[in-house]
Amino acid sequence: MKSIQLDKFGIENLKITNTQKPVPGPNEVLVKIEAASLNYLDLMVINGQYNPELPLPHVPCSDGSGWVESTGSDVTLWKKGDRVTTHFIQHWISGSKTQQAFLSRTGLEKPGVLSEYILIHETALVRTPDILSAEEASTLPIAALTAWAGLFEYARIKPGQTVLTQGSGGVSIFALQLAKAAGARVIAISGSPAKLEKLRALGADEVIDYRKTPDWHVEARRLTGSHGVDAILDVVGTDTLTKSIYALKADGFIGLTGNLSGAVVPFNIYDTVPSNATLRGISVGSIENFQALLKAINTVKLKPVIDTVFPIDKIHEAYRYMQQGTFFGKIVIRIE
Repeated sequence: MKSIQLDKFGIENLKITNTQKPVPGPNEVLVKIEAASLNYLDLMVINGQYNPELPLPHVPCSDGSGWVESTGSDVTLWKKGDRVTTHFIQHWISGSKTQQAFLSRTGLEKPGVLSEYILIHETALVRTPDILSAEEASTLPIAALTAWAGLFEYARIKPGQTVLTQGSGGVSIFALQLAKAAGARVIAISGSPAKLEKLRALGADEVIDYRKTPDWHVEARRLTGSHGVDAILDVVGTDTLTKSIYALKADGFIGLTGNLSGAVVPFNIYDTVPSNATLRGISVGSIENFQALLKAINTVKLKPVIDTVFPIDKIHEAYRYMQQGTFFGKIVIRIE
């Protein structure tokens, strides 16, 4: 079978290799991967920024979708031909995440999905919604589940409340789509007028160009009658967190989901104390959370936004395109 391997860090070092197709153990499933999608995490892994000590060679990429090729002798959850999508933190089934479960991440501690076939434990898969293609389903494990967990498992967003989204990457667009489906109001910020129009077309009630309005937190408060927004999923980090705090209403929620501008954020603790703000790191979600997300997707017929689908032999172009940051939605790799 063909797979992508990283022998040393750097996009240029991704190589297509031929290896033996694996045989599933008793509780394992052999999945024929049809599509994979990229996250900023994958780019950090490839460039050696996330874990410089990652053992190499390594098969990268965390999110994939396909169908069951074969199963181990003790597998009861799946059969040949079932359409399945991978789970990121493989051993996180329900409840609070444990450190042991955290060290079972697809594309990090576990091999990634940029391969024609992968072996995975039977409990680390979900059933792909019938309404989604493999390309669409591959966008769900990190981006969609992070948005779902942030808004509904932690912020407990309700109809009529206001959510602020940042930019046009996977987490932010899923947050916009899910919040609107739940009856919430959405304020979206971006530095691109063209992307702002696309965000408005997806349902954003208000948009703010942060290049023209660098004090976007002031504008967000104005748009909410000075009350502030109920929830923000902060995907940027260093450059935005302080303003996110200022944009928040009393008892509001900020989900820390990314670090596009950096992870070190100096801010005054007394900016959060008077407003009772909640800041919470979000590490995707459990299988139980994932299944709740899938029910919502089936109910509202949500369709992921895909920017571009690259064939597997254009893997370098796909990662470089992500590095440019000009995409809108998700970047997908078709595994042929």
